[in-house]
Amino acid sequence: MTNNTASKERSRIMRAVKSKDSKIEVKVRSALWRLGFRFYKNKNDLPGKPDIAFPKKKLVIFIDSCFWHGCPEHLRRPNSNQEYWNAKIARNRNRDFEVNAIYQNMGWKLLRVWEHELKKESFQNCINKIIDFIQR
Repeated sequence: MTNNTASKERSRIMRAVKSKDSKIEVKVRSALWRLGFRFYKNKNDLPGKPDIAFPKKKLVIFIDSCFWHGCPEHLRRPNSNQEYWNAKIARNRNRDFEVNAIYQNMGWKLLRVWEHELKKESFQNCINKIIDFIQR
């Protein structure tokens, strides 16, 4: 028998997950802004609504959550409702591949950064990677 309290709590937590302006996204954008980079955030008129966009340079950056985007290293699938979660994460990954192809066809450069790359130990290394991408 399923524990409804755990299920209701899990639903509440999942509803609270932001689709934009997550803590890690804000932290990355703040670091770039302090360094003098000016960009658009969550630009609605670009495919996939990139987290960071430099339209004049034709550059976009996506910051992908390990859970929602199916990180091969860190994805921990929920034990309940596995059919739903497998399909949901597969759809998200497929959409990511489609968005990548759209930008490639448009002649834009795209960088995807995993959430785990931005953890405390490697945050500055990842910011340096993003800066190199922007300045190339």
